[in-house]
Amino acid sequence: MDQMTRFHATEPEEQRPSDGKRAPRRIFVAVLVLLALAAGMWLGFRAGQGGLALPGGIALPSWLGFAPGGNGSPPAATGPIAYYRDPAGKPFYSAGPKRTEDGRDYVAVRVGEDVSFDDKPKDASASPTTADQSGGKKILYYRNPMGLPDTSPIPKKDSMGMDYLPVYEGEAEDGSTVTVSLGRLQRTGVRSEPAERRVVTRPVRVPGTIKLDERRVAVISLRSESFIEKVENVTTGDRVRASQPLLRLYSPEISAASAQYLSVLNDGGGAGGRAAVLEGARRRLENLDVPPEALAEIERARKVPTTITWSAPRDGLVLERNATDGMRAMPGDVLFRIADLSTLWVLADVPEHDLGAVRPGQAVTIRVRSLPGQVFPGTIGLIYPQVNPETRTARVRIEIPNREGLLLPDMYADVEIATGADKPVVAVPDSALIDTGTRQVVIVDKGEGRFEPRQVTAGASGNGYVEIREGVAAGDRVVVSANFLIDAESNLKAALQSMAAPAGEKPQ
Repeated sequence: MDQMTRFHATEPEEQRPSDGKRAPRRIFVAVLVLLALAAGMWLGFRAGQGGLALPGGIALPSWLGFAPGGNGSPPAATGPIAYYRDPAGKPFYSAGPKRTEDGRDYVAVRVGEDVSFDDKPKDASASPTTADQSGGKKILYYRNPMGLPDTSPIPKKDSMGMDYLPVYEGEAEDGSTVTVSLGRLQRTGVRSEPAERRVVTRPVRVPGTIKLDERRVAVISLRSESFIEKVENVTTGDRVRASQPLLRLYSPEISAASAQYLSVLNDGGGAGGRAAVLEGARRRLENLDVPPEALAEIERARKVPTTITWSAPRDGLVLERNATDGMRAMPGDVLFRIADLSTLWVLADVPEHDLGAVRPGQAVTIRVRSLPGQVFPGTIGLIYPQVNPETRTARVRIEIPNREGLLLPDMYADVEIATGADKPVVAVPDSALIDTGTRQVVIVDKGEGRFEPRQVTAGASGNGYVEIREGVAAGDRVVVSANFLIDAESNLKAALQSMAAPAGEKPQ
């Protein structure tokens, strides 16, 4: 062999593996390596989930994401749809697409979406009360964004795709308190005022008519047949004084009785049994309504007068004169009618619904149309115990002085009765009271945007204020503007709370 000849392997060519035989071996080795790696990763995943450690106390590295107690985020499901479930979380399922009764589509659940290697928490109800990541508050439930009485323990959307609004723990601690942001308060114009002690009066304005005081009217009439000899210069509308002569008359019956009385008197009627006869004769003249002045004249002059003078019984105004010279007057005929106008009555018709606030002794203000600008004070003397079935009003009698004589009978009058409490009471503006017919509510302003609807007992109202007998104390601030909006928010909140799932109840 030449020294320059290179060394060549002496192994036969048939003993060396060819390239076609070495390729399957490499593939087999690669598959074994991949299987080993997959098995190692699976064992590490199970060890991490179970809180196990590798032999020798070696801990799993954190970058694998399998640290003990860690919660790996499940991958988003992208497989085929396995079934459909109810959008509200109710235990209703369907193999194909379906809609609820209110028109909402069932939610598609894909393969593997409802499968998890993680163990579900034992207390599933903790989901609606988990801490809010943004504000640190716990969410109790979710309410409908349109204000409908529908709640959900989990996030959801309504039929229009709007997200349900979360209700936090701090908002539901006090069921009677409503919290409104300061910006919303400014936009809605909410305004509050303190409740104060004041005199609440409500004027009741009714029409009335001026009438004569029935106790101050007198008539001149005779008890025997008579003849009018002379009527004094007194006519209708004249004012007369008490004891002022009105007429002179002749009565045969009065003359006979006067003669008998004078006969007994001249015979010494004061002695023995004649005293009773004298008393009887005098009583007969008194029964015929002979004035005391005429009796005194008979006793003094000791003779029967031809005519007797009739005088006015009281001061007043002559309302009626029926006597004329020479006329024949029968018993009971009204010759004069005289009325004292120093005090008059005003008869007012008060509606039935205002009678509860009217009582005797209340002050009344009278105005008449013929005397504009003048006010006449008076007081209620009597409430007639009867209601007119046609007008549903009750008549009230008011006594009013008329010393100057400006008021005349049958004038129309505008009556204003001051009703209400005489002493200061706790009162709020009329706009602060919300009266639904079944309850009476005021909105109490607690400050910092917190409001409390409070049921109260209202009393009399007037002059823009209403009495609060129970529920609000003096100094409490009450909402006087836009209170209906807060009351509606409170009612909505109460309805949502009553329909919310109680704590500890697991959502479906």
